[in-house]
Amino acid sequence: MSRRARVSPAEAGLPAGGRRRTPGLRREEVAVLAGVGASWYQWLEQGRDISVSPQVLDSVARVLRLDNTERRHLYVLAGLNPPAMEAAAAGEDMCEGLQRLIDTWMPYPAHIMDPYWNNIRYNDASALVLGMRPEADNNCLVMFFTDPIYRARSTSWERNAPQVVAQYRAACSERPHDDGFEEVVARARRESDEFAALWERQDIAPSGVMNKELDNPLVGPLLFESTSLRVPARPDLTLTLHTPREGTDTAEKLQWLTSPEGRRGTMYPVAG
Repeated sequence: MSRRARVSPAEAGLPAGGRRRTPGLRREEVAVLAGVGASWYQWLEQGRDISVSPQVLDSVARVLRLDNTERRHLYVLAGLNPPAMEAAAAGEDMCEGLQRLIDTWMPYPAHIMDPYWNNIRYNDASALVLGMRPEADNNCLVMFFTDPIYRARSTSWERNAPQVVAQYRAACSERPHDDGFEEVVARARRESDEFAALWERQDIAPSGVMNKELDNPLVGPLLFESTSLRVPARPDLTLTLHTPREGTDTAEKLQWLTSPEGRRGTMYPVAG
């Protein structure tokens, strides 16, 4: 009722007509515009136990001009699984703010991925430690299996590979039949027999915290906890932060690696 009162007849494409006792649209007008029966719509507002389809709720959400968060809430109120979160228009400018965030995370590696795990932003530590660079494959899944620099440095590769594939399958399940995921999987299968074998296992696992061990050619072993975080205002993006493991000298090594002296000694062509 509150959202109905927000929408004027003119905004809904209806003639204003005469004076109205209450602001906004009448129930009957919403029903007509959404293509449902007036009694059914009244029962929906009253929260009665009726059969509701996603298509009808989307029609009601369109008429009431609900944003994505309100539309998801409508699904929950109706007892349906809400649709996937979408990036709000106001969130389109957040990438620069997220870049500042991962730059502030220095000297620890941090990067930002889109839904398909394409790497869209990374900080200097990710370049120095993880081998992220403009000429590398920008998809983190494909890079994990095919990039020689990362493979040479990752001493936890064998242990983490099944978990990485299982997490990607979980990401795919959030958007079934999405061509973007299908293209990445097809490319990874073509370029890596190891990926193809793991993908056939059909394991699935949630993203979260993963332990990573890297052997840097300049400072030796680096031990991290890698944490993946979703950004509510940009649910299409995942923020991955690498934190030095407690009880290790990783933090001190990263301080040196990102110093002017350490940067002078870093050469990407050195695979080890």
